Amino acid sequence: MPLRTSEAIVLRCWPLREADLIVSFFTRDQGKLRGVARRARRPKNNFGAGLERLSWVSVSWYQKETRELVSLDSCELLQSWFMLASSYETSVALDFFAEVSDQMLPPNEVNERQFRLLLAVLEFLRAGGSIWPAIVYFTLWMVRLAGVLPELSADAESLGIAREMLVTPISRLTPREWSKETAADLRRFLIRSMEEHVERRFLSAPLLESL
Repeated sequence: MPLRTSEAIVLRCWPLREADLIVSFFTRDQGKLRGVARRARRPKNNFGAGLERLSWVSVSWYQKETRELVSLDSCELLQSWFMLASSYETSVALDFFAEVSDQMLPPNEVNERQFRLLLAVLEFLRAGGSIWPAIVYFTLWMVRLAGVLPELSADAESLGIAREMLVTPISRLTPREWSKETAADLRRFLIRSMEEHVERRFLSAPLLESL
């Protein structure tokens, strides 16, 4: 049972018993895993702030062949996005990124492009970018990388935005005045496509629409 270490992005955590957490995390070289972080809810633990939603970390774990859940050993924080949570709108966007990633990513499947996608939209927001291009860009690429991108049905402006996003890094998109209504039909269409793929509704999607 060797100790494994990888860069990872923490997706979600759930309480387990009195002091433990179940953690869903997306590693760069092992794909999405779920594991138990023992005593993580106690004041003194081996994880610190490393288990915050979407934290970029270096995580170490053990895995027994007979168990689906791994056992987390430690978690070293590489980059926190805690400063973004001071804005309610941005916090809802982070919830959306985390929920969609947790539901769309298959377990144990390595995908470097999806890992870089998450980091790219988070860096974009940290640099002061609007949440709406980040949400559309993330959603479009999640659908494409999952192999379920349907024929796009949107107005000319939205189709132009989608085509640009498929060939241009988010940090280099053509500057425009973004609002909730910019490419709104495209955003909703892509979210519905993802929900049909995973056969469930995303809890964070209605919160986006209420902003």
